[in-house]
Amino acid sequence: MFHQLCHLQRILPKHLFISSAIAFIILNIIENFIHYNIGRSHQEDKVKLEMPNLKDWIKIIVVMIIFAILQGLFTLILYKTT
Repeated sequence: MFHQLCHLQRILPKHLFISSAIAFIILNIIENFIHYNIGRSHQEDKVKLEMPNLKDWIKIIVVMIIFAILQGLFTLILYKTT
């Protein structure tokens, strides 16, 4: 699988790969921050934006990594079938 990722990285333009990865990270952190706060204030009338503590940030990042890996695997599968 690592060999396939390296091959895919070689045929894609580097600036596209880097900018896509940065956009993914930033947008997902914002999205997860919003979801975190919606979940914390689900019984209140308004959503309060509060920073997660370190334990919650770790959980958020672990979930992000899992889904990033899944997205990469699905991308490889779709790339192979086309």
